[in-house]
Amino acid sequence: MTPRWVLGRIGFYTLIAVVMVFFALPLLWLASAPFDRDPGLTVRWPHWTTANLTATLRNPNVLPSLANSLILCGVSTAITVALAALAAYVLARVRIPGRGAVLYVLLLLSSVVTGTAAMVPIFLMMYQLGLINSRLGTAVVLSGGLLPAAIFMLKDFIDSIPSSYEESARVFGASARQVLGQVVLPIARPGLATILVWSFVNAWGNFLLPFLLLQDTGRQPAAVIVHTMQNEGGAADLRALPMFSLLYSIPVVVLFLLVNRRYGFRFHGGIKG
Repeated sequence: MTPRWVLGRIGFYTLIAVVMVFFALPLLWLASAPFDRDPGLTVRWPHWTTANLTATLRNPNVLPSLANSLILCGVSTAITVALAALAAYVLARVRIPGRGAVLYVLLLLSSVVTGTAAMVPIFLMMYQLGLINSRLGTAVVLSGGLLPAAIFMLKDFIDSIPSSYEESARVFGASARQVLGQVVLPIARPGLATILVWSFVNAWGNFLLPFLLLQDTGRQPAAVIVHTMQNEGGAADLRALPMFSLLYSIPVVVLFLLVNRRYGFRFHGGIKG
């Protein structure tokens, strides 16, 4: 080993350590600040207290906003997963002219539909449809932004399923619905689980769309309410904000752990022909 190689390895691992610290500090703050009697913006060993939880739950918007987030993201995720499964199966099995171009257009649309530039036409469309302050309408718009990329990713899982499985089912008299529901989707469950968590996380953290489309505070999700956690002086309320942030992160972490324990996360198919 030459000195140059040793110095290169030292520099590489130093860079990795710096990056890890950069990402670990916010997580350490999130774990410590909610239980600190005098929370600040620095990471330190907390002076343990549960008073911050009481102060946070005293805010009338905290629990309703978390419930709104669960409803909004649950509906959006269900729509995304259901439609992505149907569309991905069709794109994987039906020979459509220009199918490759369709897939790349879908991927392009995933970054355009919910982009900042699209907010004005989306707001005008929802206003004309009378869907402002509608959680269902907002969930549909969220799923519309997630659907193109979900189809693109899920198609890879469907492609990994040998078509001979479906042909065997048809030989025994299975209908197209039975083939999809009893053969294809059960095998593609890891892919569906991955799309489920991905869709839920993206909808859970979306601020701009709910902020524009849900003007009633009682219908707004936690992603919007968290930006209202301020004290009398207009500064961030460091007693309520850390605890609310911790409560806000729990559903996503629980969903990730449950799905990861059952299926793991893969962005490619798992069946070899």
